[in-house]
Amino acid sequence: MSGSEHPGDLGGDVRRGESEPVGMTPLSPVGRLAATVDRLSREVRAAQAEAEGRALVELAKGILVARLGCGPAEAARQLAELAEQSRATPLEFAVDVINQAARDRMSEVTAAFLAATAAVRATPPEDGAEGVRGAEAGEAAAESAAVRLRAAESGALAADDTQAVADALLEQALRPLGAVAVAIWAAGYDGSLTLVGSAGFPPAEAARWRYVPPDVATVARCGLTERSGQWFASLARTGLPSVGRHQYPDGGRVAVPAGTGGRIHGVLEIAWPAPLAPQPPQVVRQVEALAELCAHTLESYTPPREPGQGPRVVPDAVELMDLADGLHDPALVLVPHLDAAGHLADFRIQHVNNRFMDPAGRPRAVVGGALLLEAYPMAAGDSELFQNVERVYATGEPFRARHMNLTALVDQVPLSAVADISVSRHGNAVLLIWRIEDETARLASLLQHAQRLGRIGGFEENLLTGEITWNGQLFDLYGRPHTSTPVPLEELAAHAHPDDAVAIGRFLRTLLHHRRPASAAFRLRRPDGVTRHVRVVAEPVLDTDDRLLLVRGACQDISAQHWTEVALAATRDQLAQTEQQAVERARLTLQLQHAIMPPAQTPLQVPDLQVAVRYRPAETEQLVGGDWYDAVMLPSGRVLLCVGDVAGHGIEAATSMVVLRNALRGLAVTGAGPGQLLSWLNIVAHHLTGGVTATAVCGLYDPARRTLRWARAGHLPPVLVRGPGAAPLPLVKGMLLGAVAEAAYEEAEAELTAGDTLLMYTDGLIERRDRPVEEALTQLLSTVRPTPNTLDQHLDRLLTYSRSDTDDDTCLVGIRVG
Repeated sequence: MSGSEHPGDLGGDVRRGESEPVGMTPLSPVGRLAATVDRLSREVRAAQAEAEGRALVELAKGILVARLGCGPAEAARQLAELAEQSRATPLEFAVDVINQAARDRMSEVTAAFLAATAAVRATPPEDGAEGVRGAEAGEAAAESAAVRLRAAESGALAADDTQAVADALLEQALRPLGAVAVAIWAAGYDGSLTLVGSAGFPPAEAARWRYVPPDVATVARCGLTERSGQWFASLARTGLPSVGRHQYPDGGRVAVPAGTGGRIHGVLEIAWPAPLAPQPPQVVRQVEALAELCAHTLESYTPPREPGQGPRVVPDAVELMDLADGLHDPALVLVPHLDAAGHLADFRIQHVNNRFMDPAGRPRAVVGGALLLEAYPMAAGDSELFQNVERVYATGEPFRARHMNLTALVDQVPLSAVADISVSRHGNAVLLIWRIEDETARLASLLQHAQRLGRIGGFEENLLTGEITWNGQLFDLYGRPHTSTPVPLEELAAHAHPDDAVAIGRFLRTLLHHRRPASAAFRLRRPDGVTRHVRVVAEPVLDTDDRLLLVRGACQDISAQHWTEVALAATRDQLAQTEQQAVERARLTLQLQHAIMPPAQTPLQVPDLQVAVRYRPAETEQLVGGDWYDAVMLPSGRVLLCVGDVAGHGIEAATSMVVLRNALRGLAVTGAGPGQLLSWLNIVAHHLTGGVTATAVCGLYDPARRTLRWARAGHLPPVLVRGPGAAPLPLVKGMLLGAVAEAAYEEAEAELTAGDTLLMYTDGLIERRDRPVEEALTQLLSTVRPTPNTLDQHLDRLLTYSRSDTDDDTCLVGIRVG
């Protein structure tokens, strides 16, 4: 079984491209063209693989020439003999020679894969020959994995751009893993991502994902922020957008950061067509090695210039030093410090600016040039300062923090300070800025702001020397210039309202004579004629002989509080009066409604017809509204049936309802149809005081013909219950009453049969706050079935099982044909 059939297996020969057998059925012209294109593609891939294989063999021959001190011909002969002795192909043995000489990440990955395969071979096979063949297949897969990794590396290093690198990675190393597409993202200095190379994705899709702004959550962004990389079993489960999401919606995704020396230059993203199972550590290491190979390409990547832009300038440490010297806050310029293996170990403090302030008070010369963890070993502690600097250097995303603890060790004694931190990357250097807070100055500033916001002024009066000290807020409170002489306590009454002299006298006696803390409220009369309500609080300061030395205190402007209390008192009185008026208005409204529509109404006596009405008032008296109904026998022998709803609540809505109900009853004796009646009623509503609007349904039932002619004015249509089914009557056009001066209303006619029930209602029966009217009407249609024995039971059942939650009035009119 080939490696392409097993994700995670790098088995298979590099030289592929054999044609598949063709059946005897002749192909169409399009089929022959597709077969030709497929054959040529495979031949091109085979030629590329053969060329890369020759490059690896030549590299191994060069290594043997250097080690054996022989010529190229002897090295080629030695390579062939050694490959034959080890029972490997010349290409596989050449890769083994390269791995032993390179000792790089590719060598480590291949060695790990071979070790895992050797462990499998060491396990006794369960089934004799089959176990031996499985072990031999695993060994061949491991050796082929080494070939493919080196072939991918050779192709990537020979490529002149990142697009060619993506093509080489997909064809040489990722397709045997089952992957179908690859994307190489370059990380910008601002945290953005640029698609610099892709393979396996449609060109239009790649063009659409050319640039991803900073802080946009994508699969590649996860690989940038998570240093260990992200393996997603299914793209659909992540909910994250990414390139090729529509081509492979449920496929697996891998996003691995591509970095060198502690700095992430971009992200390698790989796509599978189907959900991805957990991969063995050997495959994970292979993908990480490929990401590191991409990092070397991205390290020299320069974003293309837009039209009209000048050359892009990447500031280095020297330029960053000049920038730091121009700042008003302490700043450090940090450059990466790598260990012998090329990994980021620390940051060296390359430069500190003139405003540098060390928490321990050390001079600039001591800190400058040292390693960050040497100068501030506590930076890796609770504050995680070092981890944040490392993250900024790796990803390029700036970091800001307020009130972070900054600790330095001096003679093994930790000295701390609170600082605002800013970390940003510029080129290959990091700028660290901190602003150390002076705790005393900060508390004094907080106190000053509190006094200003609370409109509090402080004072101190020395009773022995007569010296008086005021702060600025107290001068402002008194309305006096800051250069004027403060007012002594004994003259306080002269600056207050005469009616407050008694309260001030009591305050001074308690403070100066009884020598106890005291407070008082008075009206301060300022020189500008403004009167302010002030509360003064003071306490005496005594010496060791219990003599009064000083008086300290504060004055607060409580004018806003005073006038708020006055306004609240007036509001309480007004609310009490308003509540009494509201109760009276509600009582009058209910009396008016009961006078027009008494709860118990005698039903109409019409042959072969049952008529019933129901009225349910609002549950809250303040919501008494303008719902109305009518069912009356006309001189012509027809029955007038109508329901309506006047907009609003209260006595205005109730009185408007009375006018419209009585007007419709009077107009109906003319013999006009329901459409004409609503046109006349619209004129009445339009000319009522206050701009009344209302909805209504008007119907005329002819007992002789068993027909109902009806019209509507913005109201819900009647519901017809016939047998086991129920449905609203077909809708006719008609706008609400009172909106315009003149309006026309369509009519419709419905034929009723024995046993039919017709219902007219207002929206208080079905209306809900959390559902649309259509859904509430559907619920009503299910409630009206089945039909009870009597019409009265039917209407009572509708009111009982109504799911309305608006506490509005409800009117209900029903007829049943005998």
